[in-house]
Amino acid sequence: MKIRLLPALALAALTLAVPSFAAKPEIPVLKRDIPSVTQGLNVPILLYHRLGPTVADGMTIKTTVFEEHLKYLKENGYRVIPLRQVVDFYLKKGPAPAPKSVVIVEDDAHKSVYSDMLPLVKKYNVPVTVFVYPSAISNAKYALTWDQIRALKKTGLFDFQSHTYWHPNFKKDRKKLKPAEFEKFVDMQLKKSKAKIERELGGKVDLLAWPFGIYDDYLLKKAAEAGYVATFTIERRHVTPSESVTKLPRYLLVNADQGKVFAQILAGRAPKRNVVY
Repeated sequence: MKIRLLPALALAALTLAVPSFAAKPEIPVLKRDIPSVTQGLNVPILLYHRLGPTVADGMTIKTTVFEEHLKYLKENGYRVIPLRQVVDFYLKKGPAPAPKSVVIVEDDAHKSVYSDMLPLVKKYNVPVTVFVYPSAISNAKYALTWDQIRALKKTGLFDFQSHTYWHPNFKKDRKKLKPAEFEKFVDMQLKKSKAKIERELGGKVDLLAWPFGIYDDYLLKKAAEAGYVATFTIERRHVTPSESVTKLPRYLLVNADQGKVFAQILAGRAPKRNVVY
């Protein structure tokens, strides 16, 4: 034991002998995809799916509850900002969002975005990003049409980004397909969606919301290769400097997320909710 301790003691003695001004503390190196400007970034991304007069299913939020959310945000000093502002900060293309910033997004481009969400978005003048899977647009009865989407975009309050081409369950598809087939399938889902939305609407599509919140390192790599600069999950926490822009969390909201529960979500104390696909 004494032989092993001697080098350590000698090293300690040498360290003490060096003048204190000769060594400077090292500056910690931030991870590549983590913003370096502020430690105060703390933004909840609120995810809606569909609105309606009644709770038709687990993903439906009453239109009156959605308005209660918007009213609460306004009356309590919150500011709804475009999702792009958060992404630009991570990419070092813009300033940090101000304190009490909130983002609103919608997945699936449900027809209620036009009938129920649009009037309230105009009333409260808030921006919304809609994640679209193009196979449903102008085809499925529950979805928006391309003409409705173009009308929404003209308001200047809506941005449209990718939710893959037909909303697959990548976890199940991986089990059914051979590796080469799965790779081809993933490429199609990511690239065809991006190309279709850009062709129909113009502009840039480089944000992706994962269907069912399913992703892994392989899918993140394929998304980057397809030209997406940011992707979004349904992990229930705020966006902070410790997050990676490649997998930013969002709060999937249900009708029960109102009143005190909604306030807890905004404060970063959301009730735990496990969803398995």
